[in-house]
Amino acid sequence: MDIAQEEVKPKTEIGLPQSFMEPKSISETLDTLTTIAVTKWSRPLGFFFQSIVGGAMVGFGVILAIAVGAGISTPGIANLVSGLVFGFSFVAILVSGASLITSDMAAGFVAVSRRKLKFISYIKFLLVGWIGNTVGMFIFIGIVAAGPGAYAKSIFLDRAHMIALSKVGPDDISVFCMAIICTWLLQTSFFLYVKGRTDIGKMVVAWYGPLAFVSGMTEHCIANIGFIGLPLLMQSRYIALNSTALANHDSKIKLLTWGFGHFGLLRNELIVWAGNWIGGTVFVAILFMLISWAYGKNRPI
Repeated sequence: MDIAQEEVKPKTEIGLPQSFMEPKSISETLDTLTTIAVTKWSRPLGFFFQSIVGGAMVGFGVILAIAVGAGISTPGIANLVSGLVFGFSFVAILVSGASLITSDMAAGFVAVSRRKLKFISYIKFLLVGWIGNTVGMFIFIGIVAAGPGAYAKSIFLDRAHMIALSKVGPDDISVFCMAIICTWLLQTSFFLYVKGRTDIGKMVVAWYGPLAFVSGMTEHCIANIGFIGLPLLMQSRYIALNSTALANHDSKIKLLTWGFGHFGLLRNELIVWAGNWIGGTVFVAILFMLISWAYGKNRPI
């Protein structure tokens, strides 16, 4: 008696569609950036609070960078470990839904170019974002300066002061160019974050941006408020620890200021803000919009 054999059907793999793992096209990414900017500005008060949180989170990276880099004599290694811990800040901002002015510069510009956001609204958008980030940063570093704990020790004060001088010390052109490079790096990271689909992929590329701009010794308008503002708030402690050296007329120690002088925070902020805008809009947003335009909607990439 013959036994009929069951027909064996080939097994088919059941999994996620391939498109789930593939990055978005550039056109889709630009659509998402537009939506991000328009959604944020549709609720200005909520956006202001998002910006406060974002500024504070950048402050997290500032104190971590100072802490891990203190005592490392090799500049390259000190920059690398500082960049590695600073990268957490941008991941935290993007994953939590907080806001950072340099990302808003690029996303808002894309929205303006697509006529989804008026130019005057874009200016207000950037102003509110910058004020919120600044408030958040000063709240955070103000708490650190009020009760610094180990940060009041000379090894950390010296490291913080050295970083601040490296920001305010160079000439205007150098500061401006390093600010352009900063957001060219950082907003490329942000663009890739938006382009990605998986959580792990998004976090990896988000980490890259701050790692690159901190390790690369570039200039960021909000990070610099922390890197310069914290040692300014603690400068009386730094002066007390170096009083003997400062009493010497031949002392090479430079002190920081709040104003528009060569070692001033406001002078640095003005130059860096302009450079950051160019780096994020001209060299990231506009270039990717041109790529999308050149290929056209019939061949999205």
